[in-house]
Amino acid sequence: MPSMFERTTKKLVKEIGDQELRPVKCLLSATKIRRFSLIRGKKARSQFWQLPDVPLEVSLMHILEPGSSVPDAPVKVPADFSDSMVRKQQATGNVNAGAEAGFSEETTVCRGSSLEYQIVSTPHETWKELQKRKLPDPEPAFLKQCREAGVNLYVVTDTVELLNSPVLQDFRSKKISGKFSTPQDIWFQGEGQGGGLKVRQKRLTVPKGSVLAYKRKQLVFYSGEWGIFHITDDVDDDDDDDDDDFTYLAGRLPLTKVFRPAPRSDFKKLKKEVSQKVKAAELSKGRRGVVFSNLLAMLGHREALQDLMDTLELEPFGHLEGPGGAILTELRKDSRYPEVDSKFLLLYLLEALMVLSDSQLDLLAQSMEKRILLPQRDLVRSILEPNFNCFENIPFTFQPKLLAPLQGEGLVITYELLDECGLKMELNSPRLTWTPKAKEPLSALYGTLSVLTQLAEA
Repeated sequence: MPSMFERTTKKLVKEIGDQELRPVKCLLSATKIRRFSLIRGKKARSQFWQLPDVPLEVSLMHILEPGSSVPDAPVKVPADFSDSMVRKQQATGNVNAGAEAGFSEETTVCRGSSLEYQIVSTPHETWKELQKRKLPDPEPAFLKQCREAGVNLYVVTDTVELLNSPVLQDFRSKKISGKFSTPQDIWFQGEGQGGGLKVRQKRLTVPKGSVLAYKRKQLVFYSGEWGIFHITDDVDDDDDDDDDDFTYLAGRLPLTKVFRPAPRSDFKKLKKEVSQKVKAAELSKGRRGVVFSNLLAMLGHREALQDLMDTLELEPFGHLEGPGGAILTELRKDSRYPEVDSKFLLLYLLEALMVLSDSQLDLLAQSMEKRILLPQRDLVRSILEPNFNCFENIPFTFQPKLLAPLQGEGLVITYELLDECGLKMELNSPRLTWTPKAKEPLSALYGTLSVLTQLAEA
């Protein structure tokens, strides 16, 4: 399930109707992205998920020689967008997930936002003027690093910017009543009649000037010159199973696009991919424990995870302070060839983590502390495996015994993890509604839980 901020930006992009607009997924990126900002894009090591764009602290103007020409003024189109939703849902039922329980549930969800924004576009003539400016000689070290790492660079051409400072609101209440006979039920303890009310309210103030969506174009470099690829470059990586099918590398001219039918994927391929990554790394028990504990300390800090991933991709990988530095120290010790095995496993794990939401990272930290990773992985597998190639919303029931190791708070954490993937869960029940949009985050969650389970064996 997207965050409150991402849900708003996606609705706005859908309302605007421009297929090239990319919604910003987090508030931190919204305050960094500007027109002419550089965006880093990289193909994931997995064929089952895509890496999010990473805005850089560098703009196109930073890598070009200063010029006397002044780019044309941008075209600005103001507009406003309001969205509100109230939904009530009632459910009743009996479940047997380790204990008998009869319940009735009433859920109320209220969301709202009111945005004043402007669409800022860059005229074509501006690019003609900018291309009169050359790259400095020698080239900036930043570009050399990107080329050596195989990083794709994009430039932001158009933005959707806030003219006001709206407050996004999300209110949820859940009222449960019924008869329960398990001392470890999520909401109740003891036998007999019971009732409870859970209320959650979130408010987020988005600063004026934040960018809610943007367009990007591929940057290309050749013989000291530069340019942008004006044709849209947004290709669905799920339909591109081979690194050689469609490739652009910073530092080279764009290669010819070659589209080939993508082979049909299934859960066995995902399972094989994860298994191969785990088997390739041979971390000792003690060093697995160091990596596990330091990752746990980093899960609440997405930027720290990104810094660790960036540092690991250097040849040889660089240095960090804190938990990330401790992990790097262990990787250097663990093998004669750490860059071939344990490094790649950790990069695979970090990429999977970056696909998940901030809420899921917090929930994973709780799962690591409670040591419930293995039953969570088995539950995710039981959902993914039969539904992997299902392209419609359908009801689904998994084996109730899978919930047995996840009673109490562990079950709440697990349900919230799945809910954040977009699955509609039923209270204390093995029933849910499968949605195709859940496939990518669930695959990333499966990969994450599988690797963390191996590390947790220490």
